[in-house]
Amino acid sequence: MLKIFKYLALTEGISALLLFFFAMPMKYIFDNPIYVKHIGMAHGILFTAYIIIATILKFSHKWEIKKYIEICLASIPPFGTFYIEKKYLKNA
Repeated sequence: MLKIFKYLALTEGISALLLFFFAMPMKYIFDNPIYVKHIGMAHGILFTAYIIIATILKFSHKWEIKKYIEICLASIPPFGTFYIEKKYLKNA
């Protein structure tokens, strides 16, 4: 399950970067909102899956609450999930 979470963290991070640095500029600079619709939906699904799997892993691996909160909060800023992957999931 850790390996799945590792790939999910990377994919969620990439989707966030695509949303913030490609889709949103396309919407607000070039008036083309279609990318936000599709990339935003994918990012939302990946974000939700990230939080759900992090919660499952918290209980199955008996993570401390501080670690769990750090992992969940890292899904909010760009590049946060890449930090988590390096810090906690490097050997998964």
